[in-house]
This record gives sequence, structure tokens and C-alpha cells, in this order.
Amino acid sequence: MNLMNDVSSSDPEVADMLLRELKRQEEGIELIPSENYTYRSVLQCMGSVFTNKYSEGYPKKRYYGGNEIVDEIETLAIERAKKLFGAEHVNVQPYSGSPANQAVFFALLNLKDKFLGFSLTSGGHLTHGSPVNFSGKNYTCASYDVDKKTEMLDMAVIEELAKKEKPKMIISGLTAYPRKIDFKAFQEIAEEVDAYQLADISHISGLVVGGVHESPVSYADVVTTTTHKSLRGPRGAIILSKSEDRLHEIHHPEKKTKSGEPFTLARLIDSAVFPGLQGGPHDHVTAAKAVTFAEAMKPEFKEYAKQIVKNAKALADELMALGIKLVTNGTDNHLMLIDLRPEDLTGQGGLIQTALDEAGITLNKNTVPYEPSSPFNPSGLRLGTPAITSRGMKESEMKVIAEGLAEVIKAKGESEVNKKVRKDILELTSQFPLYPGLSILK
Repeated sequence: MNLMNDVSSSDPEVADMLLRELKRQEEGIELIPSENYTYRSVLQCMGSVFTNKYSEGYPKKRYYGGNEIVDEIETLAIERAKKLFGAEHVNVQPYSGSPANQAVFFALLNLKDKFLGFSLTSGGHLTHGSPVNFSGKNYTCASYDVDKKTEMLDMAVIEELAKKEKPKMIISGLTAYPRKIDFKAFQEIAEEVDAYQLADISHISGLVVGGVHESPVSYADVVTTTTHKSLRGPRGAIILSKSEDRLHEIHHPEKKTKSGEPFTLARLIDSAVFPGLQGGPHDHVTAAKAVTFAEAMKPEFKEYAKQIVKNAKALADELMALGIKLVTNGTDNHLMLIDLRPEDLTGQGGLIQTALDEAGITLNKNTVPYEPSSPFNPSGLRLGTPAITSRGMKESEMKVIAEGLAEVIKAKGESEVNKKVRKDILELTSQFPLYPGLSILK
């Protein structure tokens, strides 16, 4: 397969960068839990003629001509996503996860309205209320944290906070929390205080459709997810929602159709995406999303999702056996968080991230709950198993990876140790080709 046939002749400089990036990915161990290796079919869609088209609007309601086939591909993506997730309504147009969450805010809240979000330092996302993000700047956030002792969510504490703050929306979901989320409990709290629940499953949607994590779709009013990460698709997002709005008259009675009827929840979401926040959707990405949903409906995907969790648990167990401290002492999902403080590396997550890059292991520095340092110099490392599982690695490979991680951490960035581990990683990755038979350039 030739992914690109003309770049080397038209732009050798970019061609060189493409080849070097392919080499880096092939020779390294990718542990960033939000990254993955997508399907070759998705890569083909992303480089397809659909990138040439503008299609502002929705199927059968476009502002430009020539959208007959675009309507077909978007409708197909919608129907596949509805079937895959069991959703009443799906919008497949959001450009990525943060814009998808922004659209939900735009649809369901007014500026400065209060919502409950998961603290960034405890495992939430920027869009869950960080003061440097639109969610924290334009809306009023009351943050919930994990318990200081267990490092896990305490639903009783969250319930009391919700009763006190009376938010209009409660966000459930994670970006650096290694345990399962109780979406049913979140919905019970939301209904108790007349709030919406926005379940952000961007990290775990592959685990959800693979049957290894409970789905929030039957509980939450709105669910957002990226289509990459554990779902293995293109960089993009979708919004799933109920069709009807159980809280319309409480939170936005002023939003009515021309006939005077309240907007449905589905229509509020759609109008927030377009024309509220976005212009034309990226049709090449929509095509890739449709392919991704079809792949995720195959029996093989369920086995893949199960293996992600098996690998995460195996990697966590191996690391702890080697004396590495993990937040919550393990994992239930695809990710884990290393606490560097017991290694006398408080505030040194960046140092170890750089050392691991030299060793051929890619992950990201991250805050730990109740971080004593700053987000720029945190005391943790976030890592996960979706990408290495996509390459076919299983529990036995987790032992090699854990040993490399532990060696680099305990050596505190010593270059000779990094080089030694690098050799082990190269030997491991050579056994698991990234895209067998792929020719990225002529």
C-alpha cells in the first residue's frame, strides 16, 4: 500500500519528516493513553477526495450543492454510531473532543452558569472546568476531587457538593483516573439536583463498546467521545444524546422553535455544533469515523478491548512488583498513573519523561492527586496500553516494558541507563511491525 505517492517529489523536506516520524513510531513504545495506531483504512479515508468538499449544514439540509454523496457518508456514520453505542441521537461533526464538550456547554448552559467538574489535578480534563480553559473562564465551575487517602472518587462527597452548589450540569468522565466511573450514580445525583449529566468517555469509549466498561448512554443526558484514543479512529469526536430534553423548562425555557415548542435536546446539540460553533464539517474525517464504527462492531474489537485492560493490569502489577508506586495502587481501565514522589522525584515528571524518550518509551508527565508541585513540573507520569495492544503486544511484553520503565525511573534520567533500555525496546518493537507492508512514500 502506498500511503502517499507524490510528497517526496513535491516536498522532500516534509517527506523526510514523514519518514522520520514513521520510524520513531515503529521503533518506540507508545504509552500515552490518549494515543493509538489507527487502521490503514482510516488513513486512506483521511487522505481521500472527501477532503475537497464543503458541506455546511446537515444531511438533506446543506448550504452548498454537490453534497449527495456527503449526505450518504454522514448518514451512514450517524446510523453506525447509533447502533454501536445504543444512542437515540448522534452528531458526528465535532472536530475533536474539546470542541464537542464546548458545544454541549453552548447548548445547555448560559454564560456564567454553574456546573460540577472533575478537577484537572485529580484526573479530569481541561474542559471539565480548568480556570485556563473556556469551561473555567466562561462558566462557573465547582470542582470535585478524589479522596485524599484512597485517591478514588467518593460519590457520597460528590452528592453533598452537588446539593450545596446546585449546578445546572455535572460532568462525569476522566483523562487521568485509573478506575471505573459509576455513571448511574452520577445520573442519580444529577436528577436529584435537576442537572444534566455530561459523560465524557473520550478515553474509554473503546472499552465501553468493547464491553469492558459500563456505558453511560442509558443514563446520561449527553455523552461525548473522541473517535481516536481507545476507539482507534481518526482525530475527531461525536456527541450522543437523548432525543428529548427532560430539563428544558427549568434551564432554558426561552429556547423555543418558531411554532413555540421547546427545542429537543437533540436539536439543541445540533444547533450548537452548527451554526453555533463550527462551519463545514471535515468530510474526510466523517468517512473515517464511519469506517471506525464498522470496525468497532466486529467481534475482534471486543477481544481487542479486553486485551487493552489485561495489558494495563499486567503492566500495573509488574511495575508495583518492581517497587513503582501507582496512584490508587492499580487500574481498572486502560491507564495508570505513576507517583514519582517515593522515588524522591517530586516535581520531576518532565525529567523522567525526557529520559524515557531517550529510552524509546513515550508517555507524558502528569499531576498526581493533591500535587505538591505545579502542572508544569508535576510529580507523576501517565501511561496506558491502547497503542501497544494495537501492535499485538500481550501480557508477556508488559514485563519487558515495566522493567525498562523502572530502570529509567530509578536511575533518575542517567543517560547510559536510557541507552541500555533503548536497545531492549528496539529488540521488542522489531517483533511487532506497526503497519506490515506499508509503503509511506514511493
